[in-house]
Amino acid sequence: MIAEQESITAKLCAFTRAWHSNKSKHKVFDDYLAYDLMGKDEYENIQQYIQEAILKQLFGDYEDEIKNVEEVIKEYIAPIVLSRIYFTESLLTTFAEENGPIQYVICGAGYDTFSWRNTNEDITIFEIDHPDTQRYKMKKIEELEWNIPNNVHFVSVDFEKEIMVSKLYEAGFNPHQKTFFSILGVSYYLTLPVFTATLKQIAELSQKGSVLAFDYPIKDLGDSVRVKKLEALTALHGEVMQ
Repeated sequence: MIAEQESITAKLCAFTRAWHSNKSKHKVFDDYLAYDLMGKDEYENIQQYIQEAILKQLFGDYEDEIKNVEEVIKEYIAPIVLSRIYFTESLLTTFAEENGPIQYVICGAGYDTFSWRNTNEDITIFEIDHPDTQRYKMKKIEELEWNIPNNVHFVSVDFEKEIMVSKLYEAGFNPHQKTFFSILGVSYYLTLPVFTATLKQIAELSQKGSVLAFDYPIKDLGDSVRVKKLEALTALHGEVMQ
């Protein structure tokens, strides 16, 4: 991501969840707080960004196939964003029901709203993200005057430069309690050595029986055009798939 700037990808994901919640009759995943967290101006800015930057620059030669913002979202963004969050939070719910008090560590939390949608007080939440993105999110929360629940902790980590383990311990993480880790939309942008080191750190933190959910791109499924477009899309705003 671009230094000293909050993640555009995080905003695109939040926009997609908000768009789906507001416009879809048959919801895959209803993030009913995503629009509020973004705000009207931010929501419209991202919609304009998709229209002017993504649609024109990436799909100018595919006008017969991709004609508007809605088609870009449905074809290239929503299938990834909605399926992974539905899968993860469904698995988390079951994990919490089976294990009682647990910890939930969200790596690359972005505009995730689980901390305010959650109704299970037995889940202690640690939101981990890049300092710039987390700083921006905290500013939005302050503007909305949302109360931060007592069971929610914010941990800023630059995965390329800092050790996640020590930062989590400083925030009150309990290594003796079962933990659910999620890393959604993060592995794409890390080099393999950095991601491998991150997984090793999680293994060191984990009590037996803990769970990790993460997603990753596969380039050899025969859909090379889609993958190339996704890579170009993220590269537009300085977030290069590694």
